[in-house]
Amino acid sequence: MVKQTITPWEVKGKIDYDKLIREFGLQPLQHLPKKFNQHPLFRRGIIFAHRDFKRVAEAIEQKKPFIMMTGLMPSGKFHFGHKMVADQIIFYQSLGAKVYIAVADIEAYTTRKPDMAALRKLAIEEYLTNYIALGLKPKNCHFYFQSARSKDGEKANAYYKLAGMLSRHATFNEFKAIYGEISPGKMTSSLLQAADMLHPQLPEFEGKSLPTIIPVGADQDPHLRIARDISRRIKAFEFTQLSSTYHKFLPGLKGEKMSSSDSTSYIALTDSPEEAAKKIKKYAFSGGQPTLEEHRKKGGNPDVDVAYQMLRYFFEPDDKKLKKIHDDYRSGKLLTGELKELLIKKMTVFLKQHQQKRKQAQKLVDKFLN
Repeated sequence: MVKQTITPWEVKGKIDYDKLIREFGLQPLQHLPKKFNQHPLFRRGIIFAHRDFKRVAEAIEQKKPFIMMTGLMPSGKFHFGHKMVADQIIFYQSLGAKVYIAVADIEAYTTRKPDMAALRKLAIEEYLTNYIALGLKPKNCHFYFQSARSKDGEKANAYYKLAGMLSRHATFNEFKAIYGEISPGKMTSSLLQAADMLHPQLPEFEGKSLPTIIPVGADQDPHLRIARDISRRIKAFEFTQLSSTYHKFLPGLKGEKMSSSDSTSYIALTDSPEEAAKKIKKYAFSGGQPTLEEHRKKGGNPDVDVAYQMLRYFFEPDDKKLKKIHDDYRSGKLLTGELKELLIKKMTVFLKQHQQKRKQAQKLVDKFLN
């Protein structure tokens, strides 16, 4: 079995989330405000752990201001793995969050693709347009690029000054301990990401230290740890400690982590319904048995079945209906082909509606670019 490896640049092996909680020093996500039970990702334990979430929950319950900050890596097509973060952004915005979304184009340039113009185009056409189509509003939303924080000189200066000042409070050994392999480019990217997470609390932005929630996959936790550690040591500012939540990885179509370089491992939100159906039929990893007879006798395994997991994450909001699908598949009553058809039917409706919304969203992009 492949050893569990989780870093910002690599995820492999079977993920043991209980072990991950212990190793990363996280807390199980429990006792949420009632509003969070409305959201399937929280209700079903897909968002499973946190750090210091209590202060954000209290701000929401008391209707006090708070910040939701996240970043995106413009590395390829916007797929359903990305949608999981987008759903959280939009949910927090509906709860009153001041939303900050950083395009990590500096990190993408130093670690992946050295073409800034192409990265900008990808971030807008794939990510921002899909965010808007999914429901992101321009009010109280800061969408920006690391390479060009703001046209407002005072704000831009505050952001880059903070990134520079943070470097004084970090050590190479600390980076090595948290990241393992480290390069100058990765160190620069990490410090800039720390500035992304902390700068909304500067006077030039929200004007006061506010609770800040950062929803991430567990592979991004090293960035959180660096930012949290440095924010404790820098005395020039009074930062409220960052809060974070952690979601489970949505499996790729083949049952492993999605890869932006392999279009058969994911379904993009710009794939046609026909393309999506073909991918599901051909590539979606099955938890079923090799033969019909065996499946009827032994049943399937919904825990590893990609079609079932897609329904659980996105496409079946009714918990009772989802449980019936789960139990019928586990018992062998529901066949793999029938399960895939359930997903295809729901995904077809979603993609048709979403792609119409994308056309409208393209007209609103300029409202987010300032």
